[in-house]
Order: sequence, then C-alpha cells, then structure tokens
Amino acid sequence: MWQPTNTSSGATAPHMPRIAHVPPAHTPMPPMPSQPPVNEQAFPEDDGYTPTQRDLPVIGAGAAAQPTPTLVETPAPAADPQDPRGPLYVVGDVHGYLDELRVALREAGLTDAEDRWAAGNTRLWFLGDFTDRGPDGVGVIELVMRLSAEAAAAGGYCKALLGNHELLIIGARRFGDTPVDSGAGTASFQAAWLLNGGQRGDMERLQEHHLQWMSRLDAMTLADDHLLIHSDSTAYLEYGETIGAVNDAITEALERRDADETWDLFRKFTKRFAFRDEDAGPQTARELLATYGGRRIVHGHSPIPYLLGDVASAEGSGDGDEGPQVAGPHVYADRLAIAMDGGVTMAGKLLVSRLPLDD
Repeated sequence: MWQPTNTSSGATAPHMPRIAHVPPAHTPMPPMPSQPPVNEQAFPEDDGYTPTQRDLPVIGAGAAAQPTPTLVETPAPAADPQDPRGPLYVVGDVHGYLDELRVALREAGLTDAEDRWAAGNTRLWFLGDFTDRGPDGVGVIELVMRLSAEAAAAGGYCKALLGNHELLIIGARRFGDTPVDSGAGTASFQAAWLLNGGQRGDMERLQEHHLQWMSRLDAMTLADDHLLIHSDSTAYLEYGETIGAVNDAITEALERRDADETWDLFRKFTKRFAFRDEDAGPQTARELLATYGGRRIVHGHSPIPYLLGDVASAEGSGDGDEGPQVAGPHVYADRLAIAMDGGVTMAGKLLVSRLPLDD
C-alpha cells in the first residue's frame, strides 16, 4: 500500500508499467456511475485521510543515512523437527500485481508451475491490500481464495488480513457516490477509490462472494510470537484490548453496512508511520505488543523506501533508475517492527518472507 500523509495535491500517483496480464473472462457487472473530478477539498488534511501522492514526507533531514537496521535478506532457517507445525511465511502488499505474486510464490517454493499449492503444511499469511493500482486485483483475490482451500487440504493454511484497500473497494462497491462524513468536509468512497488507484476492470469483475470474503478477514493475528497487522498504525487500539475483540468489532462494523462507519474504519487504517520515529516509535511498538502479545510486529501498508526516507530512490532519478532497491524486509524500531511492503507499485519488490527472520 502506498499512500502519503500530505493532501496538498489531488493528483493520482501513476504506477509503473508491469508485465502484461490478461484477466480471465467474467460476467461483466453493470457499468459504474460517472464520477465528477476529484479535488483536494473532498479529502481535508485534518481528517487524517491520506490519498495517493508522491510527496510522502521524510522525517529528519538525514533519515536515509541513519545507522539503524535496514534491509535484511531472509534465508530460510532450518526446520525444527520437534515442531509439528509447518514453516511460517508472510506476503506484503500485492496491489493487483498478479504476475509478480505468482513469480514470488513459486520462487519461495509455495506454489508449483501451475500456481497450485505445493508447500504441504506450511502456514502463509497475506498482510492485506490485494487490489488497486495494479492490473488484476480480482485475480489476486481469486488466487488467494483458491490457495486457501488447497493449503487446508494439504494440512497447512493460507490466510489473509484486512487492509485499508479492502475497506476502500468494499465501500466503493457498497456505497458508491453516497456522501460520507469525513469530519471536515464531504467525501465519497467512489471518489477515494478512484483517487487511490481503483481499477474499473476490478469493479466490473467484483462479485458478492469476493465482498463477503474480504468483509470477514481478520484485522490482526498472532503467529509464532509475531503480531501480524496491515497498517503501521495504532488504530487497532481503538477497537479492543485483545486480538479477538478487535477482529470481532471490525467484522461487526462491516456487517452493519453503514457508509459513515465504514469510512471511519478506512480513514483510521490509512494512517501510518506509528513506529518510525526514532524516539517514540519503539515505545509505540511496545504498547501494541504489550496489549496484543508477541515479540515483534510485522506489517505492510507503508513502503520500505519511505520508511527509510529514500524518496529519491522511490521516485526514480529519470536516468534509467528502475525503482527502489529493496532486498528484503525492513527491521526497525529497536528491532520490534518488520515492514513487508517492498513497493511493488513503484517497481520495487513484492516480498514473500519466512519468519522468523535469520538476523
């Protein structure tokens, strides 16, 4: 997921061209209603909403040169013969880049040449944000749904967390142009979805069973002492003091199908960088871990180049630069947080990594 905190510009950030992918044929849905041009007044800055732009702020003038842990390679540790569970893997933000996801899963040994589950009792968690920006978000959803069934049949599992882009496309489909209470002006889900990389082909192919599946995803989980969440945000604390309470509260909110309540969820989970500040970040991470358990937080949502303050790399120099050089997850906040969004939407890397990291 790639969204900045500044809303001074209403422009939609273009994504880098990718491998051509032709989605499978589906019964087309009715055409979406026309949408007036989006302007910055629709998303006031003090509302906390963070639309797509390329001007994410860099915290600290020397942020990119800080001598803190940065990118790590993730060689698979040796299996523990005493542990009956399979190895644990996590996947960062996909954002519709189905071909890149297929390649990454094969390279990790999780799927075969036919994109079928090939990892036995392995446990796999997707950290959310399946749609928008890339060419085939619905194809990504369908692949994850199929792998979930195949993994379960093989004695493992493939599960997914709810990201803010799931909330966004659910809202765009259910509420469209309905005005929502943004707290400081008017907004609509459809305008926000288009501004944040919504793909009309996805909306045409989106079916009710896709919506139901996304609506029932957990917001957070604990796996092998890793607290898995989508957003590097403290918003989870507003929904409960246990993982079960948070998941139930968010699922129940979506079941009520109220536009303003769904917008409030989306707005809160677009917030980011809760663990990035050199002083306050580790303490914030400790607060979440003390509340929900675990030794480390693993999240997506904020691209690693921006967490590093490497805006120039993320933007590209224009001199043949192919995008940010992301080798693996980013460990930071006194090693209490692991970022998994490699920046696939900006020609970075779609990360599939085994936990724990061998660091």
